[in-house]
Amino acid sequence: MLTRRAAVDQDALREAVGAVRDPEIHRGLAELGMLRDVTTDRRGTARIAVALTTPSCPLTDRLRADVTAAASAVPGVSGVEVSFTTLSEGERLALARRLREQQPARLGDDTRVYAVASGKGGVGKSSVAANLAVALAREGKRVGLLDADVWGYSVPQLFGIRRSPVALKGLMLPVDAHGVRLMSVGFLVGDGEPVVWRGPMLHKALEQFLTDVHWGELDVLLLDLPPGTGDVTLSLLELLPQAALLAVTTPQVSAQAVASRAGRMAADLRMPLAGVVENMSELVCDGCGESTALFGSGGGQRLADELGTELLARVPLDTALRRAGDDGVPVVAGAPDAPSALALTDLAARLPVVRRSLSGLALPLSVVR
Repeated sequence: MLTRRAAVDQDALREAVGAVRDPEIHRGLAELGMLRDVTTDRRGTARIAVALTTPSCPLTDRLRADVTAAASAVPGVSGVEVSFTTLSEGERLALARRLREQQPARLGDDTRVYAVASGKGGVGKSSVAANLAVALAREGKRVGLLDADVWGYSVPQLFGIRRSPVALKGLMLPVDAHGVRLMSVGFLVGDGEPVVWRGPMLHKALEQFLTDVHWGELDVLLLDLPPGTGDVTLSLLELLPQAALLAVTTPQVSAQAVASRAGRMAADLRMPLAGVVENMSELVCDGCGESTALFGSGGGQRLADELGTELLARVPLDTALRRAGDDGVPVVAGAPDAPSALALTDLAARLPVVRRSLSGLALPLSVVR
C-alpha cells in the first residue's frame, strides 16, 4: 500500500536554510539577503538558490554542504538541489554598508588581544601563533589571527592558503581556515614579491587591516608580530593598547637575551605580559621517543624570571611540527597527538581568554590616536 508523503513546511524550510551562516561573514543567509529562493516539489525535493558575494567564492562547496544539511533535516524533504548566483553591484554595496553600520565602534573589553613576539627570527614565533589560534578555535573560541609580520609573512604557508580574501566594496572578508579568521599581507601580494612599506604607509596598512576587515565577533585576536621592536610592533601597540605580550624564545642563551628586549619594550610601554613560550625546547626522536636538548635548556624559564611573568609552555621540536609547516596544516589539527601539538593545546588552555559573553561586541576596531 502506498503511503502519502508528508508535505514540507515551507516556513520551516526557509527558516532552517536562512539560519545557515555564510562561512566568511559568519551571519545567516537570510539576514545577509543572500537567500534568493526556496521551493519544493511534490516529491519533496527542495530547490534552494543562494546569491554569493562574489562569483569566485572559494567556499562554495562548504556553503553547499551546509545548506544541504540544513534542508535535509526538515521533515518531508527527500532531496536537495542548491544553485548559486551572485549579488548585484547594488546589493553588494548595500551589504557592505550594512555590515559597517552594524559594527560597534570599539573592540570589546572582554576580547583578548595577544601580541605574539620574539626578539629575533628563527625561533618559531609564527608557528606558535598559528597553532595557538587553531587550538583556541578547537576549544570553541572565535579567533582571529592577523599576520603583522609584513616582511616575513608566513601565515599563508602555515595554513596552506593559496587564495586572496574576498573584497566587498572596500570591506575585506578574512580568509577562514581551521576555524580561524586570517588576514595577512601575503594574501595580497604575489609569490616572492617583496613588501617595501615603511613609516606612515606601513602604519596606514596595519590600520586598514583592523578597520577595513570584517572580523566579526571575536573572543581572541592574535597578532603575529615581526621580530624585534621596529615600526610594525610600535604601530600595532599604538592601535591596540589593550594587547598583552606573549614572548616566544628558544632555550638558547642568545635567543633568550634578545627576546628580553621585547619584554623590556612591553614594560616601557606599560604593556601587560601574558607569559613566555619556550619553543624547540627539546628534540623528540620518532624512533625511540627520547628527547635531546638540542639548543640547551632553561632559556624560557630564565626569560620568564627576568620579566617577572610565567613560563606557559615548553614546546618540543618533532617531525610532525616540521611536516605541518611544510604541508600547510597546523600540527594541532593535522597531528593532534604529537608532542608538539599536545604542548600547544595545553598552552591554549592556560591562556586567560574570555570571562563573560561577547554578545554584540565585534570588530572592526576604532583606532587610538
